[in-house]
Amino acid sequence: MGRLFGTDGVRGVANADLTAELALGLSVAAAHVLAEAGTFAGHRATAVVGRDPRASGEFLEAAVVAGLASAGVDVLRVGVLPTPAVAHLTGALGADLGVMLSASHNAMPDNGIKFFARGGHKLADELEDRIESVYAEHRTGAPWDRPTGAGVGRVRDYDEGLDQYVAHLVGVLPNRLDGLKIVLDEAHGAASRVSPEAFARAGAELVTIGAVPDGLNINDGCGSTHLDLLKAAVVEHGAHLGIAHDGDADRCLAVDHTGAEVDGDQILAVLALAMREREALRSDTVVATVMSNLGFKLAMEREGIRFVQTGVGDRYVLEAMKEHGYALGGEQSGHVIILDHATTGDGTLTGLMLAARVAQTGRTLRDLAGVMERLPQVLINVPDVDKSRVTTSAELATAVAEAERELGSTGRVLLRSSGTEPLVRVMVEAADIEQARSVAGRLADSVKSALG
Repeated sequence: MGRLFGTDGVRGVANADLTAELALGLSVAAAHVLAEAGTFAGHRATAVVGRDPRASGEFLEAAVVAGLASAGVDVLRVGVLPTPAVAHLTGALGADLGVMLSASHNAMPDNGIKFFARGGHKLADELEDRIESVYAEHRTGAPWDRPTGAGVGRVRDYDEGLDQYVAHLVGVLPNRLDGLKIVLDEAHGAASRVSPEAFARAGAELVTIGAVPDGLNINDGCGSTHLDLLKAAVVEHGAHLGIAHDGDADRCLAVDHTGAEVDGDQILAVLALAMREREALRSDTVVATVMSNLGFKLAMEREGIRFVQTGVGDRYVLEAMKEHGYALGGEQSGHVIILDHATTGDGTLTGLMLAARVAQTGRTLRDLAGVMERLPQVLINVPDVDKSRVTTSAELATAVAEAERELGSTGRVLLRSSGTEPLVRVMVEAADIEQARSVAGRLADSVKSALG
């Protein structure tokens, strides 16, 4: 059995890769690891369990709850809420662990399991490894130590979670959103109730799209991975800006009043300046990944803000932030972490903070985002290849070296394996878009040839 945990939990096609049996077994293992033996140590462990609206989330939630309760863990079932809401409630309610069922921006047939430790924090690699080890040990025949009688976990619905989370979001805003007209695209996902409620309480006038989840339409032609509907709606309704989330609402992308996209790098740049102005940007530092546009780095240098770079994945951004006490970090994809108010990327919080900056300054989002100029960047996903060999193929290394020589100091190349899908991502950045496209196309062909 290969490693189950990827860059963001355990993910796969629901009822094929990610089965009820796997969900149940992993939940029991997580209970033993994260609750530190729970009732066996005389402590009544508690877990918060939430999900996005995918149809498969219904049976996977049942399996997770059954596994946790069978291990002696009391379960607070919060229903359909964003991933950052589950993380927040895990910390706010003093729970021993949290579980979120979601495949984020992936298509509806996929699903995933994300675990949170005490305080609502994502798991370190060693904790994931321990959970896998415990799961594998019992999967091969070792019996679980199961409580009986009054020792089994109790399950109850925690309906207060939505209101508690929304109150937290609105309560940390530096100013209200009165006077702003905003279009929200909820991707028919987990924030379909939460995000409109939060923006409305903060004073915004709203137009909402993609907020009628039926279990099958999550991320379907809408949300942060499909911005065309949002762009059209912003222009049609004369809105000041638009906000788009993904299926579990841990990311946020935006659209300005002209219908132009504002990506995660630009959002980070706007928030970094706003937080520095409020003296909330600790060490005048922002954390981002190697995927960030070179224009972001140049803008931060020009503004006197230090830029710390990490590997791809919001967990690595978060690790750097926690280790050094930084307050702001994120990814170009729209995962933005505001550590004073969230333990993970929070798309609703990010959108609220971005809108608050527009309201506070009276400037357009287009003007604010103009603090950085995006250099042409081409990203090609190459599917159905052996992604495990992306760093070891001599043929591919030669192709990359040739591309880097061609680009020189005016561009860069980045190849990386997807943590959740069987593909390799080819990213090329150059001063000229046609050169970027040409180099990226040739490298994509090289990936197919070398790893196909």
